[in-house]
Amino acid sequence: MILNALEGKPLPVYGDGMQVRDWLYVEDHARALWLVLQRGRASETYNIGGMNEKPNIEIVKTICTLLGQKSPRPDGQPYESQISYVADRPGHDRRYAIDCTKINREFGWKPQESFATGIAKTVDWYLKNAPGC
Repeated sequence: MILNALEGKPLPVYGDGMQVRDWLYVEDHARALWLVLQRGRASETYNIGGMNEKPNIEIVKTICTLLGQKSPRPDGQPYESQISYVADRPGHDRRYAIDCTKINREFGWKPQESFATGIAKTVDWYLKNAPGC
């Protein structure tokens, strides 16, 4: 979405965008994986979640707002004007849920980043590292 927005391309959102997903900053995910590698028990399963369930459309609008603040479009239009709603996938789940209580209980792990700080860091990374930015 970030690259599409910066390149002036449509931001396709399935259906009404109300599919709920759990969002986790990549470095928090990596820290959890490392913790499981170091302290996890063989043959055990550890779910890693962000405890940040949000509808997809909220994520896209947050990205648009952050980009508008950090790198406004040359034409002055809001990035949200690039959102396009597309046909939903057949059988598309409305919600994916992750129960990460086990990794929290056994190792005391929880995300270090909130959704707001993680998505801001993600946008900043793309602005710094994406070609042409």
